[in-house]
Amino acid sequence: MTTLIEVLIIEDDLRIADIHQRFIEKIEGFTVVGSAHTGDEAKDWISALLPDLVLLDVYLPDVLGTELMDFIHKNSPETDIIFITAAAEIEVVKKAFRHGVIDYILKPLTFDRFKESLLSYKVKRETLSGEGLIQEDSIKSLWNKTLPASSNPDFIPPKGIDPMTKEKVVSHIKNIEGGITAEALGLEIGVSRSTARRYLEYLVSEKRAFTELLYGSVGRPERRYFIKKR
Repeated sequence: MTTLIEVLIIEDDLRIADIHQRFIEKIEGFTVVGSAHTGDEAKDWISALLPDLVLLDVYLPDVLGTELMDFIHKNSPETDIIFITAAAEIEVVKKAFRHGVIDYILKPLTFDRFKESLLSYKVKRETLSGEGLIQEDSIKSLWNKTLPASSNPDFIPPKGIDPMTKEKVVSHIKNIEGGITAEALGLEIGVSRSTARRYLEYLVSEKRAFTELLYGSVGRPERRYFIKKR
């Protein structure tokens, strides 16, 4: 059973805090463990719960959210922070950036922006949950907010791309040394050259494959496709 990511909401506006909670309830893999409306309440919740993630506003009635970051890092160092605020002052943004804030969302926010932020965080958290070495692509993704299509549970492939056929293509060519052309792939799996090329180019767009132009002794260069080794 997958462990839910525990989220603490720190927001002085009760209505907005309720919206955040309703949004989280629509996103798989997350659960709200508390909602604080002042800095003092936030400190109590953080110390008691050690949440995985804090959704933090800047303008609280008794303290600035930027001042709470030091408390969070000291008392719950494994807690990550996403700012959701109307504050756009350069000093606020600079401090958030330098304190390793995961994301910075300006109000008013939309559900799509909220969901994108949390799902991107979820992917990065899963990347860091393993052991040993991390592949270069995974390291790059930690500093890239864009959620990989293959990691988004709500992603729907474009028309003409069948997920089962796509995985068949990947399975067929992943161990082929020297890559493969669209024409050769079409012949080997029984589809047209244009269909094979469509799937191969789609895998390139997903960054699961890459291409090279290989020059022979005669004729035009061949465009060959290679599956990235994970």
